[in-house]
Amino acid sequence: AKPGSLRWVRPLQSIVCTFGPETEEPVVVDFEIDGIRAGNVTYGHRFHAPGPITVRRFDDYVAKLEAARVVLDADRRKEIILHDARNLAFANGLDLVEDEGLLEEVSGLVEWPVVLMGEFEQDFLTIPGEVIRLTIRANQKCFVTRPQGAGEALSNRFVLVANIEANDGGKEIAYGNGKVVRARLSDALYFWKTDQSDLPDLDQLAGSAAKFDLNLKKPLDQRMARLDHLNVTFHAKLGTQGQRVKRMGRLAQELAPIVGADSALVARAAVLAKADLQTEVVGEFPELQGAMGRKYALLQGEHPSVAAAAEEHYKPQGPSDRVPTDPASIAVALADKLDTLTGFWAIDEKPTGSKDPFALRRAALGVVRILIENRIRLALTSVFAKAFANFKDGTDQSSDLLAFFHDRLKVYLRESGARHDLIDAVLSAGSRPISPLVGEMSAKPTEGGAVPPASHSVAPGQSPNDDLLQIVRRVEALGSLLETDGGKNLLAGTKRAANILAAEEKKKTAVAETVEPALFREDAEKKLYAAVNQAEKEAGQAIQNEDFSAAMLALSVLREPVDSFFEGVLVNDEDQAVRANRLALLARIRTATDQVADFSKIVG
Repeated sequence: AKPGSLRWVRPLQSIVCTFGPETEEPVVVDFEIDGIRAGNVTYGHRFHAPGPITVRRFDDYVAKLEAARVVLDADRRKEIILHDARNLAFANGLDLVEDEGLLEEVSGLVEWPVVLMGEFEQDFLTIPGEVIRLTIRANQKCFVTRPQGAGEALSNRFVLVANIEANDGGKEIAYGNGKVVRARLSDALYFWKTDQSDLPDLDQLAGSAAKFDLNLKKPLDQRMARLDHLNVTFHAKLGTQGQRVKRMGRLAQELAPIVGADSALVARAAVLAKADLQTEVVGEFPELQGAMGRKYALLQGEHPSVAAAAEEHYKPQGPSDRVPTDPASIAVALADKLDTLTGFWAIDEKPTGSKDPFALRRAALGVVRILIENRIRLALTSVFAKAFANFKDGTDQSSDLLAFFHDRLKVYLRESGARHDLIDAVLSAGSRPISPLVGEMSAKPTEGGAVPPASHSVAPGQSPNDDLLQIVRRVEALGSLLETDGGKNLLAGTKRAANILAAEEKKKTAVAETVEPALFREDAEKKLYAAVNQAEKEAGQAIQNEDFSAAMLALSVLREPVDSFFEGVLVNDEDQAVRANRLALLARIRTATDQVADFSKIVG
């Protein structure tokens, strides 16, 4: 567009542009950019083969560059690096600690990859492995190694990738990298030791320590006190990190009995969860937040569940990340994510389109996965109300937030293989008031017994759609029913009933408020009425017992009487009272099936 508008990571030195068929000599496409004219000349490795290379087509372009010590294909450079690094580590009795992100980065930094090995002093291995790995990765773009069969322990050797075949076999390059690594590890060792020492401003932290019931003889407690004392901002409209920790603590305490966690452990875990944000190591390597909290908690003698929660309350951080399973970790992880979500909803900072700067979709999906994969029953709207109450200037937006959770649940279930129409059918039915037949819902033990669920009461008129685990169970049961011939036939019959009823309601045809058996003229009406009464009662009782498979089975017996009704009974009878009564009977079919799903939403 104009001189200087073209930006390159490295300075543009030449442009190759040729064109022509395979059977003729290609021609140079002549043009100029920023004073550089296109041609058929390029250059190889700046040290090994700096001279000009004339090329014709892509094939000889690749071959001539490789002869000039430039591997053009990025994937092939990655393969070379990984293969040679593995072999070099193995030859030295080590295993390479593989790192796909680092491999991608390093393969883009070299033209002619040469894999070498450096080393540092054994004394540095007293530093946590994560710190060593990040130090070497961030500063020198090198891979770490571990002794073969040594588990997570690292060795004092690292693998580097040079861009040149040195005359001395790379000894000086490896030595130079080792010097820099040693200097960086010296800094890391200083941070590690400093974090276990008393803070210089300890005398100023008494007020914060009293507020959070902290023990200032313990290093991690000191860091939490300082986090509060310095009024470190979490978000301009949501207060400080200290205020956030207070909110998390209250919410985690509410959740503790629901997830089967010890209340005292949860309280301690919540108050220390963010303490490592004030450590030197996390200040240098923010990606280690949580991991360092766990290490420092164990060093000062905290309960293993408290230490685990310091790290695991951030999980899951993506679809492939594992969910926490320790009850204390679950309570704090849920509190952390729900406080974040309700907070940003309260100040109307919601995700829009492709923009989600505060990773709220990931937080909601994390809550979904924690609840579903740990088989936890939780009335979300009740928890939302408690969380929204923590924000004085915000408004309770529980309904909108629950809809957001339903969207995340749909994503989760679809990725798990569930049909989208079954999810919509269950959610649509659950959004309607529950029949009085479905009253108290008592919790059952979780599979595996790791985390006992809460009892969850659903009063008449209340929506059950805030219980994500119940939604999943309904979808599973509905899917199983529709895989059977009886389920498919029942679906056809109930959809027919719903379509007739909807058409007549649209025409404002009178529908009786209740079914009057005295108006029955056909045996098929009587049989359907009896079957609906029985199915509705049994399905309602099964739902009350949270046995959704039994509820589906109870409804499946409607198949034959529904079919018989449509075969032998004319709904639109000339007698207005009979017609209204028959339409009311169709409405009873819809009411019975709606206890488990809105069949009109199901495709097929």
